[in-house]
Amino acid sequence: MTMIWYTILSLLLILITACGFYFSGIVIHPRTKSRETTLQIECEKGNMSPEAFEKLPKEEVCINSQYGYELHGYYFPNGNSKKTVIICHGITYTIFGSVKYMDMFMKRGFNVLIYDHRNHGDSGGSNTTFGYYEKYDLKSCTDWIFEKCGGDCTVGLHGESMGAAIALQNIAIDPRVSFCIADCPFSDLETLLKYRFKVKYRLPSIPAIQITGLFARLRTGMRFKDISPIRDISKVETPVFLIHGREDMYIPTQMSIDMYNSNKKALRKLYLAPGARHAESVAVDREGYDRQVGEFLNEKVIFPMHHP
Repeated sequence: MTMIWYTILSLLLILITACGFYFSGIVIHPRTKSRETTLQIECEKGNMSPEAFEKLPKEEVCINSQYGYELHGYYFPNGNSKKTVIICHGITYTIFGSVKYMDMFMKRGFNVLIYDHRNHGDSGGSNTTFGYYEKYDLKSCTDWIFEKCGGDCTVGLHGESMGAAIALQNIAIDPRVSFCIADCPFSDLETLLKYRFKVKYRLPSIPAIQITGLFARLRTGMRFKDISPIRDISKVETPVFLIHGREDMYIPTQMSIDMYNSNKKALRKLYLAPGARHAESVAVDREGYDRQVGEFLNEKVIFPMHHP
């Protein structure tokens, strides 16, 4: 009887280990796309033109992460502007997912910095942590902008999906950021994973999330419970514009609504794009998206007098 129980416990431990390793791998090692693939996708969608992109004045940049790898991207100067926006792409993607947002900022006088997150595109890093480490990489990008443009410059953020969640986590650790525009972010990683595990794998959140979280922590050092944009932005007064497609079934629209309602005193704006699914708000109504961004910058963000 003792041997039977020993065998059962051993098999159970093997099963838990296998499941934990497999599902944590899905989380921390998403199937990322190459720059070449994302460039092709964005061109086919009509979001950019390779020829127009090549003609834009730009500087290829390499920014050192505090974690020992390099972040690769491009900086697009806009005359002598003291205003810069850093645009953060979504999970599995690259800088080319950020290009479609550039024009609405450049025509308003902003310089633009786009870069690949860790474990994405041409940047280094061996895993993805949904903001746990990435928010500090973004802070390194802001450091680079201040060194480039001077201590009196203005830096804002725009993010899409995971990039939006990273941006929201970043403003909780970097008071230098003047505004954050977050398009379809998640509000809390553990809550999102519970939802995704149920929808995609038909798995109960208990014990799936606990096992996955344990192995993710062992493999990366991150803790799911520490990745919570809704908690982070409750601490800050940085102007935040939350954008979400009303038909988003990947990251529920309610997540942005909850974040908007989490701090009534903060300078916040919420736009729910009709008919838009995940990360489609700008594609469904580009003019409306552009107008909403302009209204947010005019109404919620205070720029220094010397920043036109």
